[in-house]
Amino acid sequence: MKKVFIDGSQGTTGLKIYKRFECRNDIQLLHIDDNKRKDAKERERLINSSDITFLCLPDEASIEAVSLVENDSVTIIDTSTAHRTNESWAYGFPELDSSFREKIKSSKRIAVPGCYASGFNSIVYPLVAHGIISASYPVTCYAMSGYTGAGKKGIEQYENPERCEELSSPRQYALSQQHKHLKEMKAISRLERAPFFAPHICDYPQGMVVSIPLFTDMLEKKVTPSDLQKIFAEHYDGEPFVKVRELGYSVNMIGSNNFANRDDMEIEINGNDDRILITSRFDNLGKGASGAAIQCMNIALGVDEKTGLNLGE
Repeated sequence: MKKVFIDGSQGTTGLKIYKRFECRNDIQLLHIDDNKRKDAKERERLINSSDITFLCLPDEASIEAVSLVENDSVTIIDTSTAHRTNESWAYGFPELDSSFREKIKSSKRIAVPGCYASGFNSIVYPLVAHGIISASYPVTCYAMSGYTGAGKKGIEQYENPERCEELSSPRQYALSQQHKHLKEMKAISRLERAPFFAPHICDYPQGMVVSIPLFTDMLEKKVTPSDLQKIFAEHYDGEPFVKVRELGYSVNMIGSNNFANRDDMEIEINGNDDRILITSRFDNLGKGASGAAIQCMNIALGVDEKTGLNLGE
């Protein structure tokens, strides 16, 4: 039985990871007393007593937690942004290609992707890898997320019965084009320039749609929606966590909350021969956070990576 410690277990991601262990008998959770959650010595003891430690902390606290590791056998799975572009860490999106999964298997340091970055890279990585777009293509990304992605303070704001009226509408943010996920979006998909990114937070709890539009006359290869669907279906063939849908799967609309409480994602290709829209839909707290973290743990432990996770049809 593997010993697991969640450092930051009271945050949104930590709580979701904890819940996913409720029905597992192969995991022994190490608990920290509430009054010692910020006690560095107690955290150090628990981290070094574990086989796996999840870091569900702000960046600086995650960096500090890594510095507490003295036991070389401990695997750290970090859900913060601190280590996602550090090449000595495994990037926790095994479906992108086989090298990502192999690095997760062999590494003691695994960085869980950001939620928006998961959707973005699920689309843009194959486009670059298959030569559909050049690394210099001016990528635009439009995305919508449920409010749980804003953390505890954001959740309290949205669930306050006396909240302001504006919160009932989608709100675009990151207006300065400095969103914290941009660094990994660019690096992991091997782009030469940061994408233009327009994220929106919306008045529903969980779920996310990330969209990438393409002008076909700007592509490296002339492709139709049907061509792209086949390329993506082949790229993700055999991957249960990433479902590439047939053309016409969504007739008129794509909802953002359909994958709430699921740990997989789906990719759709729509449009016409001139303009193509590729979308990735998933739960920002599932494949976009805690579900991805558990999947990485399963791979690192050598068990079925679907263990303890919810994959829909």
